[in-house]
Amino acid sequence: MAKPIVITGASSGIGYELAKVCASHHHDLVLIARREEPLLELKAELEAAHGILVWTYRGDLTDPNTRQQFFDWTQFKGVAPYALVNNAGFGDLTTFAESDWEKQNAMLQLNIVALTHLSRLYLPGMVARGQGRILNVASTAAFLPGPYMAVYYASKAYVLSLTHAIATELEGTGVTATTLCPGPTKSEFQERAEATDVKVLNSKNLPTSADVAAYAYEAMEKGQRTAVHGTTNKVLSLATRLLPRKNLAEVAKGLQKPA
Repeated sequence: MAKPIVITGASSGIGYELAKVCASHHHDLVLIARREEPLLELKAELEAAHGILVWTYRGDLTDPNTRQQFFDWTQFKGVAPYALVNNAGFGDLTTFAESDWEKQNAMLQLNIVALTHLSRLYLPGMVARGQGRILNVASTAAFLPGPYMAVYYASKAYVLSLTHAIATELEGTGVTATTLCPGPTKSEFQERAEATDVKVLNSKNLPTSADVAAYAYEAMEKGQRTAVHGTTNKVLSLATRLLPRKNLAEVAKGLQKPA
């Protein structure tokens, strides 16, 4: 088995492209998402193109039982992951007071709880083997408050903080933890977040998911703690350290206020 990698949310966007990048580096893959058909199509494509093994699992990671069952299933299959890519997540463009609680709760469960739970399930095995990688997909949203996407921004700040802490604990173990922080990217994120009319999230010049995925794989392999994609995003992430949070919130509000 060729250094298998587990990827969540692999049916579209950055997760889908990360599966392609990892396959091109001859990793076997375990892919999980809610939609089965795209996973099966991707499995057939990658196995034919790269001669690797790809397992697929349809499941909703907001459900704690699904997370445990998925982990148990990979153990039963004899998969000892070299890397876990926690990519699954989504946003929602709305004021917090008017938001749909069920959707906000599902976001918290996926963006925060599922990522934390899966990391806790798979990390001990990596440490015991003395080799491994955790890649947690956050966002440049992690660096500032985000009016109209308050829960999403806060969830990504959690991912950044958690991953930094874990990375420090893992020093000397042979296992690393990386936070990927892309800016707005061409993907299904905008449609699911109901943010297709927000200009900053739908510019024609946005990087593709494939661009971000290639960068993410290199950062993970290098063991970078924080990987901010794109020069402009790197500068902006550093600039957030200089402005008061009230001002940062006003900037975010102006950029993504719903039409």
